[in-house]
Amino acid sequence: MSETPNIEALYRLDGKVCVVTGASSGFGDRFARVLAAAGGKVVVAARRHDRLKKLVSELPEALAVQCDVSDDDQCRQLISQTVSHYGQVDVLINNAGITDAVHAAEEAKIETFRNVVDVNLNACFLLSALAAQDMLTRGEGSIINVASVHGLVASAPNLQPAYAASKAGLVNLTRELAVQWAKRGVRVNALCPGYFDTELTHGMFEDERSTKWIARNASMGRGGSVEELDGALLFLASGASSYVTGIPLPVDGGWVAR
Repeated sequence: MSETPNIEALYRLDGKVCVVTGASSGFGDRFARVLAAAGGKVVVAARRHDRLKKLVSELPEALAVQCDVSDDDQCRQLISQTVSHYGQVDVLINNAGITDAVHAAEEAKIETFRNVVDVNLNACFLLSALAAQDMLTRGEGSIINVASVHGLVASAPNLQPAYAASKAGLVNLTRELAVQWAKRGVRVNALCPGYFDTELTHGMFEDERSTKWIARNASMGRGGSVEELDGALLFLASGASSYVTGIPLPVDGGWVAR
């Protein structure tokens, strides 16, 4: 007779060291709280250190590291401080991101495009490579790149060419890193949220025309609530997804299914 599965333990992260970038607001703040609630030792990183200090005061065994992910040296310091403080990195959530909305492509400034790609894509590559150096020595680890439904489909008429391009690049970077490291115990997946009311998108949720557009394009007829990402995050971070790597996981109310 087979044993009764311990479902709760499957999603636990007890003792796992989890790094979250862009943790001063929105998804990052929520992700840090969810990972800590699952037993993780959380390292929160962002530019706004005052917000990080408040967040870690509310979490057990949390560490705040001020980090602008567009600065290579600060990315290196984030991972080195994590390893120095906790001894390892088990989970990396590449969540920090910016947008170029709303800029039509023919009017876009190349400097803006480069800056968005640097934060949304280049930093994710560097941080993943740095974290993997530790993970690969132990033969285990999970990297979650926070992409977007607009890494899978175009965003127009919401005009953000750099954002869409960077998130599409992040989805395929996820596949490439996943395949490179699959036999060495490190899994890499992408979380692809649809439209959620966060600091980045709040203006859209205050605008009637934009909210109607979201409702038309999401098959469920609404935007998401941030807690609706909790399950997908824990699935990809924990042993529940031990045989899953290289996937873009949309949590989008049916946006890309249309």
